[in-house]
Amino acid sequence: MNPQSSTSRVPGPNTASPLAQESQPALKRVMGTTSLVLFGLAYMVPMTIFTTYGLVTTLTEGHLPAAYAVTLAAMMFTAFSYAFLVKVVPSAGSAYSFTQRIFGGHLGFITGWTLMLDYLLLPLINYLLIGIYLNAQFPAIPLWVFTSAAIVLVTVLNVVGLTVVRSANLVLVGAQAVFVVVFVALALAKVPSGASLIEPMFSVSMSPELIMAGAAILCLSFLGFDAVSTMSEEARDPLRTVPRAIILTTLFGGAVFILVSWVSHLVHPDWQSFTDPDAAAIEIMEGIGGQLLTAFFLAAYVAGATASAMASQASVSRILFAMGRDGVLPRRVFGQINIKFRTPVGAILVVSMISLLALVVDLETVAAVVSFGALFAFSLVNLGAIKYFLVDGGMRRPVLVLKYGVVPGIGFVLTVWLWFSLSGSAMMLGLAWAGAGVLYLVVLTRGFRMAPPRVALDETDVAG
Repeated sequence: MNPQSSTSRVPGPNTASPLAQESQPALKRVMGTTSLVLFGLAYMVPMTIFTTYGLVTTLTEGHLPAAYAVTLAAMMFTAFSYAFLVKVVPSAGSAYSFTQRIFGGHLGFITGWTLMLDYLLLPLINYLLIGIYLNAQFPAIPLWVFTSAAIVLVTVLNVVGLTVVRSANLVLVGAQAVFVVVFVALALAKVPSGASLIEPMFSVSMSPELIMAGAAILCLSFLGFDAVSTMSEEARDPLRTVPRAIILTTLFGGAVFILVSWVSHLVHPDWQSFTDPDAAAIEIMEGIGGQLLTAFFLAAYVAGATASAMASQASVSRILFAMGRDGVLPRRVFGQINIKFRTPVGAILVVSMISLLALVVDLETVAAVVSFGALFAFSLVNLGAIKYFLVDGGMRRPVLVLKYGVVPGIGFVLTVWLWFSLSGSAMMLGLAWAGAGVLYLVVLTRGFRMAPPRVALDETDVAG
């Protein structure tokens, strides 16, 4: 994390990208469009729809598919902004890299700091959901037992260095794809005659405010296309494959979310009857396929959540290690590698301690706070596309203004609208975290007299 100047001007699209002038380690380019899309879908986790199914269905009064459609629209415009920018800033780091290069180091640091909140809370969400669903199936065992056991198991595995291999992406996506196909087929067979096919998407009683509030929470389901943008240095023909994969990942993921939520509502339209909205998927599965489908769902979901918790905890611990190694965080805690296991044990244990909050927090708050960080970053990416191409690049042709101004502009308006649709508690927590980042930046830069450090959100190689 070398200090970066926040005053250097980003060149326009007709000048050489600064990345092209930098000497960087060469990574092996092995990923084509298909593997990039699979990577993005694996990161999104197609079954993540059941993470907030009951929560957002209840919030939107039975219009979850409509909320997903709104979120997909905002994410598609944002995905185009990513696709535009990844061609001119083709380095790992995604939203942070874009913001740091276009708006300078100070705003880049705050963007990275805000995204760090997502990284820290993603393992927690997985642990919380493992507890919720296993407790719903085995109510005699307290939720905290399952959650604590998951935290201990994943932490131990990460400490000793067992990580999810990249080839597991294909297996994970494949298993979930099989489940989704089976689920949709069984659900369609259970749809009662006379069921309204339009009502899940639109009804005269639906509330636009509630739809936007639900759509804001659902943004956490679309983090996969942001992850695809970090793979530019490992993609074949990245100027073609990465933008295409970003768009396809967003479109395919959104289509799956809308389809599954739509058929689920057709089979179980009474959104007020859920015993436990957080575990509503269990009731859906029992109604469609009985205990067999419920067991299939539970096994697939818990396995996927465990793998996601393992990968996300490993990822954020490596980021914290890199920050500790470079002095942004205390080296004694974060910047040390265990001699025996060759893993950043201090950083891993800090993440696991933060994850213990899963024992006391609720799913709605955590999901909304994660969406806070995502929407903050997405808004800046949309604004960055406008600044890079139209302001810095001086593009004025109508077709280019439409492409690089109107499209990102719509994305910016939608993401900001969703951002302000989050709950008051989520906004307060998110802004408090961002405010802490500003204060920390003041300390690091000695009152903004020094260049801000560059937060290493790129994947860091640590033996394990």
